[in-house]
Amino acid sequence: MSAFDPARVPLSLYAHVPWCVRKCPYCDFNSHPLAGEVPEAEFLAAVEADLAAEAERAGGRPIDTVFFGGGTPSLLSGEALARLMAAIRRHLPLAPNAEVTLEANPGTFEAARFAAYAQAGVNRLSLGVQSFDDAALRRLGRIHDGTQARAALAAAVRVFPRVNVDLMIGLPGQSPAAALADVEAALAGGATHLSCYQLTIEPNTPFAAAPPALPADEELAAIEAAVEERFARAGFVHYEVSAWALPGEACRHNLNYWGFGDYLGVGPGAHGKLSTPGGIVRRMKHKHPRRYLAAVAPFVQEEVVVAPEALPFEFLMNALRLRAGVPREWFAARTGLSLETLAPRWARLEAQGLVEPLSWRIAATERGWRLLNAVLEAFLP
Repeated sequence: MSAFDPARVPLSLYAHVPWCVRKCPYCDFNSHPLAGEVPEAEFLAAVEADLAAEAERAGGRPIDTVFFGGGTPSLLSGEALARLMAAIRRHLPLAPNAEVTLEANPGTFEAARFAAYAQAGVNRLSLGVQSFDDAALRRLGRIHDGTQARAALAAAVRVFPRVNVDLMIGLPGQSPAAALADVEAALAGGATHLSCYQLTIEPNTPFAAAPPALPADEELAAIEAAVEERFARAGFVHYEVSAWALPGEACRHNLNYWGFGDYLGVGPGAHGKLSTPGGIVRRMKHKHPRRYLAAVAPFVQEEVVVAPEALPFEFLMNALRLRAGVPREWFAARTGLSLETLAPRWARLEAQGLVEPLSWRIAATERGWRLLNAVLEAFLP
């Protein structure tokens, strides 16, 4: 029997809620400022049809994790989220211990809404704080301030057993001390997981048109070192390039992404990856909310079968983000290719001290993890 059995690849669900109150100047996500109220009835009807079409493709495979991303999913009412969860359960076999994460903006949170989300089945909240510093938040164009961020975090940990806080480093004018103050606030607030990203200037954003002055490389390195040391002292494990977690608190949804698992995508612009007997299929739904809401199932804007020669790069681009890497058996089981496909290029990188031997895991060395782009370049198709 072939090692590649699509039915055995873990499956997740991503649901995209595209609206936000105001688009931040650094943001290149598929998010759309909202004029008026969220069109919940139209959105729920479209997503339910989308779910039904995706369920046919999934063939009864259980859903291990669900992630509501955006945009700002916390703009949805508790009733709408409950109806959305009910639709998911109607169409897909949700695992009894499924991790269900929802992203929330501190500027739109309501304690009663958090309770309604939890009652609907959300058991993990991801709070997009970015910073607790008022001046930094103003420069980032965020709609909340530090007081609101602390209040949202306090409300989240009262309701949800697992809470992630998103932080940004390398902000305009940021010092190591300022970055550490943000970390301290997140730790004091009870976060169980921290995602810490460097601010990058993305094309076609207001920041690209008028770039702010960012810390120099030496200052950024000092910020990163200070943050990593503080996370380690607090008992957080640096398990993925941009993620730290208390033991047992790693994000299972993201672990499935990095392990080259499968995921269905519903909602405007949602991406999906599905292993099939005919290959690995990637698809994206209609991106603009108006186009998506006007469409009919299966709502697909783009669909492509990943070429076999591209699979080594795609697999490693995900797997090597994990500090521990992944079991070597996963390469064949999740690409359908022999591990020998990697061998010549892997041996060269191993000789340079960038990757570990392929004896039992596929992983970068500490040095290779810090130079991940250089490692991945060796596998470009």
